[in-house]
Amino acid sequence: MLLHLPTTVSEVQECMAEGAVPIGGATLVWADWQRDGFPALAMSLRDLPEATVIEPEALGAAVVLHRIDDRVPEVLRRAAGTVGTGAVRRTATVGGNIVGSSLRCLLPAALVLDARPTVLGPDRAYETDLAEVVAKRHLLLGLRWRTPTTSGYRKVPAEAGGPPPLVVATAVHADDEGRHHLRVAVRDGYEVLSESASCDEGTDQVLGALERTDIGALRSAARDVVREQVADILDSLSDR
Repeated sequence: MLLHLPTTVSEVQECMAEGAVPIGGATLVWADWQRDGFPALAMSLRDLPEATVIEPEALGAAVVLHRIDDRVPEVLRRAAGTVGTGAVRRTATVGGNIVGSSLRCLLPAALVLDARPTVLGPDRAYETDLAEVVAKRHLLLGLRWRTPTTSGYRKVPAEAGGPPPLVVATAVHADDEGRHHLRVAVRDGYEVLSESASCDEGTDQVLGALERTDIGALRSAARDVVREQVADILDSLSDR
C-alpha cells in the first residue's frame, strides 16, 4: 500500500482523482484490510494544515481524539474523552469518528454546537451541514462553530458487547439580542436526533417544549437522562 501525505488541498484533490482511499487512524478499517487485502493507494490528511487545526471555534478532521483539550467547548472535549480506550483515542481521528464510524460518538456534540463542516469535493472545498456529511460520507476537512454560553455531555454506562451507550449532549447559545437557546442531541442506539428550544422561560417550560418534539417519543429511561441534563445545564446557566 502506498500512503500519500498531501500538504495542500490541491494535492488532496490529486490524490482523490488517483483513487486514493482516505484514512484517519485506520482504527475502523485495519482489520478489514488484513482480511480482504490492502488498497493500492491510501491518503492521510495528517500533514494538511486545514485538517489539523485545534482552536476555540474550529477542529480539523485529522486531529486525533486524545489531542482534543480545553481549547474547544466542554461538550466536544468530553465526547472525545469517552471514545474507546486510550489506545484508540491516540489513533482515531475526528473525521473517522464522524464519517466512518457507525457510533459517531462526536456527532451529538457537533450537533449541539451547530457545527458547520467543511468538506472537499472533486473541484472545491465547501461548507455544508452535518446531515449531508453523514449521509453522503464526504471527505471532511474540519468543523467550525460559534462558542456556546455553556455546554454539557453525558454518556450512560453500558455493558460491553451490548447496544451503544445512551449519549445526551447539550449546549446553550446566545443570539445577537442576548436571548438564550438550548440545543439537545441524543444518541439512543445507533440513531441520533437533535432538537432546540428557547430557554429564557425556565426549566419546566423548556422541558415541556422538548417533550413536544421527537425527544418526547424516546423511551422513558432516555427521557429521564435528557431531563436531568437539561436541568443541570440550565442551572449552570443561571449561575453565570
